[in-house]
Amino acid sequence: MKLFAAGLSHKTAPVELREQLGVKQSEIVDLAFALKSFGHLGEIVLLSTCNRVEIYGTTRQAMGHIKALLQLLCAEPRDLDPHIYLYEGASAVRHLLRVAAGLDSMVLGETEITGQIKNAYEIARNAGLTGRVLNRLFQRAFQATKEIRTRTGIGRGTVSIKSTAVELIGRTDLSQQSIMVLGAGAMAENCVRLLVKKGAKSIFISNRSFDRALDLAMRCGGEAVCFGYCLFEMRDVDVVIAATSSAETLLGRDDVENLMKARRNRPLLLIDLSVPRNIDPAVGGLENVALHNIDNLEALARAGLRNRERELATCYKIIDAHVQALVEKLDSESERIHSLDRVHASSLASHHIAEQEETTCCVVNVAREFKHTVLPSYTEP
Repeated sequence: MKLFAAGLSHKTAPVELREQLGVKQSEIVDLAFALKSFGHLGEIVLLSTCNRVEIYGTTRQAMGHIKALLQLLCAEPRDLDPHIYLYEGASAVRHLLRVAAGLDSMVLGETEITGQIKNAYEIARNAGLTGRVLNRLFQRAFQATKEIRTRTGIGRGTVSIKSTAVELIGRTDLSQQSIMVLGAGAMAENCVRLLVKKGAKSIFISNRSFDRALDLAMRCGGEAVCFGYCLFEMRDVDVVIAATSSAETLLGRDDVENLMKARRNRPLLLIDLSVPRNIDPAVGGLENVALHNIDNLEALARAGLRNRERELATCYKIIDAHVQALVEKLDSESERIHSLDRVHASSLASHHIAEQEETTCCVVNVAREFKHTVLPSYTEP
């Protein structure tokens, strides 16, 4: 059996093409069985995320037909060849280990892909679509990822502006903080969802359009605040995030100075993700006010990315060691299975020859007995 990995990802295909190949979780098992049958595969795991669609499998045939399997997933006829990658043997092992560890992700070192791969593998295993080879491959991928997370800093720090902002807030327990988000557009929604994912419990959303603020609050479990009352509500929050498309200054120095008097100078963290900026830079000079704008956050994110990139060499060494160990293990098992098959075949052949000889002897004996009893006058030449 030959091991392979085939697919396309954010590195090789645009999002509109990846969308056409995306597979719903409820359809993965049925489609995997169809691909296994059509491609004459021994084992298969089908992985589908927003950034990649991949098939991991084994086959006794030549690899020429594997790319055609991905074509079956496409919603409409498209030339996928320029976008598809195909790895065999050790290269397929190395690819999965890098993907599982987040080294092939859009955000270097992210951990969400590990859970997605575990889910895809469990679905395939529970459906009986995996066997000796893929079971060992995916277990090895999870072992390598765990070692990488333990021995390196590839997942530490932040590498995106939004995650850097959340990390600034999350230096203390997010569930104990009260946060107000100004804005209800895409940027604001992404921030709110990330805050909820990280454990934030008290989120207020304020926007010039109260209906939009209410809609986002209902979808994300927050509380909508009328824009005209947001300064009043800020007296009791710990953090304010400005994430709007407005070209105006929404929080001036005088606004925040009066706010801090009402708060009795309780510390306030302000994060301005807007371009143009919505919070007056002069606010940062006020006592007990910490202000971070998008330039500060970009600098922190770039530093986080550089720190992660420094860990890549160590990550690759760990992966190469796991690849070698797995390939040797699979080769050893395959040789042992082939040896047993040869012994079994030889035993069957010997048994067949013995049966033939025994049958021949029986026939000769019967013939001789027949000649001596029925044909007594017959003499052997």
